[in-house]
Amino acid sequence: MNETYYLFSNGDLKRKDNVIRLTTPDKKFKDIKIETTKDIYLFGEISLNTKCLNYLGQLGISLHIFNYYGFYTGSFYPKESNISGRLLVNQVKFYEDLDERVHLAKKFIEGASHNIKRNLAYYKRRGKEVGEQLVEIKHLDTLLENCMRVEEVMGIEGNIRKQYYKAWNIIVDQKIDFVKRVKRPPDNMINTLISFINTLIYTTCLGEIYKTQLNPTISYLHVPGTRRFSLCLDLAEIFKPLIADRMIFSLLNKNIITEKDFSQGSNFYYLGDKGKKKILMEFDKRMNKTIKHKDLGREVSYRHLIKLECYKLIKHLMNDKKYEPFKIWW
Repeated sequence: MNETYYLFSNGDLKRKDNVIRLTTPDKKFKDIKIETTKDIYLFGEISLNTKCLNYLGQLGISLHIFNYYGFYTGSFYPKESNISGRLLVNQVKFYEDLDERVHLAKKFIEGASHNIKRNLAYYKRRGKEVGEQLVEIKHLDTLLENCMRVEEVMGIEGNIRKQYYKAWNIIVDQKIDFVKRVKRPPDNMINTLISFINTLIYTTCLGEIYKTQLNPTISYLHVPGTRRFSLCLDLAEIFKPLIADRMIFSLLNKNIITEKDFSQGSNFYYLGDKGKKKILMEFDKRMNKTIKHKDLGREVSYRHLIKLECYKLIKHLMNDKKYEPFKIWW
């Protein structure tokens, strides 16, 4: 089974025969068995050389780098091995065709909104007073169909999130003053958790896109730009409610993560290493969690659901089958 490695120690990362070895300043070392590795996440002050990067690139292993505060700074994305000129041409065609692009943008938000409503309905059944937000989001859904431009779709997505976030202080049992989404820097525990865990979703989507013939820089909801893999952002919209949001609710309501896991400044909250490790352990567990797929009739992991979403998008772009977004059914 392929594994994801999360490295916190300071030190040097080098190729050593058929392993990647992390050597710490006190000369201790950890060997990463390369044949079972799919992703490596670096959180410490780690040095590495081109010999190491070349080896990772040959084996198609992505490297994701985070700074001292836990903010994502970038990825080493190996040279694409699955290439399809025909798919690339179609990906660009669907982006340049406004109707096709708007259609896909709507589909991504349709899936995201459905999954958000499933979360709210779950807590409503458990006595949380989130009915008002649920009604407002259902109303916003009706406006989505009439959107003619991607900017309009993004505007509705922003309003859906705004209503959704209003319910978070009701859902979360810990007393946290979460009024709005603040990113740079995050100003409370919830904003910090959203930023950190959403980044894990983005990089996971990038890893799954890499296994397919999709180009990660050509997107439909988010504007393609230089220096970012914007297709990951499109796909992540669908899976954030299932993975990131449910995980945050669970971590806070079970007091697995508390204020003790953060460093606080005058206008920021940063996760400490202990908090990051707890989150990464839970994230890895959730990505490997399986559900019985209603169409495939077999158990699939949450990670595999993202890969299946990539293949559904490919079929749409190749005019084989219309794309329908993943929607939570349990």
